[in-house]
Amino acid sequence: MFKLRFLFLVAGLLIGIVFNASAADKKIVLVAGRPSHGPAEHEHNAGVQLLHKCLQGLPGISSTVYLNGWPKDPQAFDGADTILFYADGGGSHPAIQGDHLKVLGDLMKKGVGLVCVHYAVEVPKEKGGPEFLQWLGGYFETFWSVNPHWDADFKELPKHPITRGVKPFKIRDEWYYHMRFPEDLKGVTPILSAVPPESTRNGGDSSHGGNAAVRARKGMPEHVAWAFERPDGGRGFGLTGAHFHKNWGDPNFGKIVLNALLWTAKAEVPPSGVECSISSADLQKNLDPKGK
Repeated sequence: MFKLRFLFLVAGLLIGIVFNASAADKKIVLVAGRPSHGPAEHEHNAGVQLLHKCLQGLPGISSTVYLNGWPKDPQAFDGADTILFYADGGGSHPAIQGDHLKVLGDLMKKGVGLVCVHYAVEVPKEKGGPEFLQWLGGYFETFWSVNPHWDADFKELPKHPITRGVKPFKIRDEWYYHMRFPEDLKGVTPILSAVPPESTRNGGDSSHGGNAAVRARKGMPEHVAWAFERPDGGRGFGLTGAHFHKNWGDPNFGKIVLNALLWTAKAEVPPSGVECSISSADLQKNLDPKGK
């Protein structure tokens, strides 16, 4: 009888350990926007599924994917430690529709992280702008920021958990820059910075093409990815690239985002960063039909 009770006790302890380990997992919620643009551009659905694939098997990490816009499940964000949006932005941004800013605001107050990729860093100045400054540490502001295509050469990287295992690299993308940041970059750590070609500064004044403030920064580096530590302890990360789906195949490009997901979830980033190999075959999976 004593042996039987001892076995039940051990079994109960083991079950408790497993349950507690699972309960302690950092939950990452990946939200993809609806299809847009041409083939292999703005492949939101395929992109988040690649990130989800790379997160599988990481100890202490769980991830959930929601495709084609804001989750229909009202409990989608329950228990989330960080949320990623890879979607069209501006007036179409999923975060500014209906009561979504309030929903996100309540989560941010709990210390939930926020990650936005490419067009998802753009929200209207009047609706979303103030919130993204507080939650993400910066955003694309029309008539202030610009969105040219160029080859960004990241020659140096700061020492930060998000850059662990990342080597200097050069890659072509639609790298937005001249983001609207807090004054004196308070709370912001630039992660990827490069000097854009002068041709990208010379567009005529327009909502996305150029302005006097951009032209005045001739020869100066611009920040196209950043980490943000909020006063309330929450964390944010913005990346302006990822227009081209193929860039997820670059190991340094992908690692930056994967590391950022762990960091914003307040999980420990491995010393060499999150290792994940994305093949040409992987890049062909889950693409939107005809890119639309």
